[in-house]
Order: sequence, then structure tokens, then C-alpha cells
Amino acid sequence: MAFFCNGCCFFFSIFLVIRLVIGKQAFITQFRKIFFLSVLVVIVGMLFGKYGQNFGLPWWIYYPVPMLVNVLLPPLLLKMNRKKTIQYLVLSFLSAPLIHAFFSFFFNWTEYMPFWKIPYVKTFFQ
Repeated sequence: MAFFCNGCCFFFSIFLVIRLVIGKQAFITQFRKIFFLSVLVVIVGMLFGKYGQNFGLPWWIYYPVPMLVNVLLPPLLLKMNRKKTIQYLVLSFLSAPLIHAFFSFFFNWTEYMPFWKIPYVKTFFQ
């Protein structure tokens, strides 16, 4: 369940970041491409991260590969100019820790950024 919910949240954050960067009209005209790009980035990234962790790969391998796919693929496939690429990079880097903090704090799902320890909300009430 944690894997699925993290994936859904990640999917919508990529969707939202792309929408904020490229604008409403471009988002509408490229919706199909953006949808499949988001699905590809999330599925490949989450599966690689999850199975990389399960098979004992070090975090510095199973974490950066999906991150690089997330960072490099959308600007390339959507042909973003320099300004939009910078906006996309800034927003995507800001959204990742927010997703991790939310799911770690409220649901104790720490797989997304295993090197950043966020206490679980229940620990404050024990």
C-alpha cells in the first residue's frame, strides 16, 4: 500500500510541476504525452528504487537513477527552453523532500529518501 500511495503522490507532483512550468495551453495540447511521461517516470522510478533496495543495492545507486530519469526526461521530451527547464528542476527538487516528509511523518513510509530520517507522528504520542 505504501508503495502505491507514494507512487500516486509522486505521479501527481510530476503532473503538477509540469503543469506549473509549461502553462495551461501547452499542458492541454501535450496532455497525452505528459500523462504517459509521468506514468513512465513514476513506474520506472518507483520499481527501480523499490527493487534496488530489496536486492541490496546501496542507496546511492537505487536513489539517483530514478531521480535522474525524473529530472532529465521531462525537459528533453517536452522540449523545454532554458528558463522552463530551470523552473522544472527547482520545483521538482523542492517537491521530492516535501513528499518524503509528508509520507514519513504521517504514515512512517521512509523508502522514498532513506538517508533522511523523519520521525513518525506516533512517536510523539508514546
